[in-house]
Amino acid sequence: MTVMPIAPAPHHVTPALAAVPDPGGLNPGGMNSVLRKTQLIVEAFTAEDDVLSLAELVRRTGVAKASIHRLAHELVEWGVLERTNRGYRLGLRLFEIGQRVHRQRILREAALPYMEDLLLATQETVHFAIHDGLEVLYVEKLVVHRGLNKQSRVAGRLPLYCTATGKVILAFSPAPLFSEVVRQGLRPLTRKTITSPGLLRNQLERVRAERLAVEVEEIRLGYMSVAVPVFSHPGTLVGALSLTAPTCRMNLARFGGALHTAGLGISRALQAMG
Repeated sequence: MTVMPIAPAPHHVTPALAAVPDPGGLNPGGMNSVLRKTQLIVEAFTAEDDVLSLAELVRRTGVAKASIHRLAHELVEWGVLERTNRGYRLGLRLFEIGQRVHRQRILREAALPYMEDLLLATQETVHFAIHDGLEVLYVEKLVVHRGLNKQSRVAGRLPLYCTATGKVILAFSPAPLFSEVVRQGLRPLTRKTITSPGLLRNQLERVRAERLAVEVEEIRLGYMSVAVPVFSHPGTLVGALSLTAPTCRMNLARFGGALHTAGLGISRALQAMG
């Protein structure tokens, strides 16, 4: 990941909307709109959830049971949800729609050949991440048999401030992003997570100078990551490419050059795509 093995990124649980009147979901704006309720239903599912019961959907969303039941039925007809004997699960229609996202498709097409070469050269876990809000979003991950499976996943998220990919993104983004990250607080995920704004700022200055970010056990003890920026055009950052490995196995002298080469290759491929 940005570094580390991406830990199943902390999922954002949507605050309950209890005590909000339910006028039938006809209000086009605000908490009671059909669209808002649909969003709450879909986002109630975390990466760890296979099936959620009707009661659990009501609890997580705070929306009235009758509304959840009605909307879930419509989402099943659309294919966004699927009905099981234990409740509801996310449907294949969401996966199908997700594959149409132009930016992700272009990035994956450009990145995959170089990620595969990097995987073969290093035999360590390779991630490609982009910026979304105050987090990195992992759009691709390649892993060898012995690689990292628990901490990271495609479509997983981690904070910008404590991942190698996130540090790259912070280093090459406008200053207000750093200020907002600091304002939200630098929460430690391990005893080695950097929580000092001053230390983080110094790290980012070094990343800008070396075009290389290193994260050591800030996400998961025993693992470290190294990342480089990827640009679609000079000065236009599109994401970060990283290697993650057990700390005892990470060889920066050997891996650094291969990582830089892969990052430059992806940048050139994106530029050639226009």
